[in-house]
Amino acid sequence: MLRNTSELKGLVIRATDGELGVVDQFYFDDDSWAVRYLTVDTGGWLGGRQVLISPMSVINANWQARRVDVALTKKQVENSPGIDTHLPVSRQHEAAYLGYYGYPYYWGGPYLWGPTFNPSSLAAPAVASMQAISDSVESEWTDSHLHSSEAVTGYHIEAVDGEIGHLDGFVVDDEAWAIRYIEVATRNWWPGKKVLVSPGWIDSVSWAESKVYAGLSREAIKNGPEYIESMPVTREYEDHLHFHYGRPPYWRREADQAASLSLSR
Repeated sequence: MLRNTSELKGLVIRATDGELGVVDQFYFDDDSWAVRYLTVDTGGWLGGRQVLISPMSVINANWQARRVDVALTKKQVENSPGIDTHLPVSRQHEAAYLGYYGYPYYWGGPYLWGPTFNPSSLAAPAVASMQAISDSVESEWTDSHLHSSEAVTGYHIEAVDGEIGHLDGFVVDDEAWAIRYIEVATRNWWPGKKVLVSPGWIDSVSWAESKVYAGLSREAIKNGPEYIESMPVTREYEDHLHFHYGRPPYWRREADQAASLSLSR
């Protein structure tokens, strides 16, 4: 189901033996636009320390109860590799984190989560050895593609023929943990109107200039279906959105990829 990420903030994260804290923000991958980690504020439990929780650990998300259950213990989280969530998360940090929890690298395959489409398929029960963690850190020197949702919110959106608004939020698939749309506030041009734009329609992002360049005209965005945050994003709405922009839907592409994956096995 598709959900606005405003629903994520404040969600209680519950381990198998008690509450860990509440979600503050998330980190997404600028290559695939997948949500790789939730940043969890542990409050007084760990002295105010923030920790990262991977969607790979999620076993149930109860949006009505505002709670996410994870297949972790409080002790596991307490002893997890320290990461300063106020700084960029490097690939070395990720390697240490994933190695500690025994999770495979999501960058090791062609699909959204490496060898699969959903993070739940990647969870592993075993915890990696300290030697494996050390080897992981030594071998992973490439740059990370992670960016925090908080840092990117507010970026200016540039259409092919000029500025059109700013990034005001995200709409996420809570099964694949993928950003399906960015929320564009166009109130500087059309008071009150918000629209959705797929990451697949974005040509580039300038992290230095805090700008997102969309391969769409201002007129197309202006006339796009209005997005109302309080209303669910239905498949009917998505069909209308993709038809308006003349772009194929992501679920068709992923169905083709899944068929290809099935044939290769």
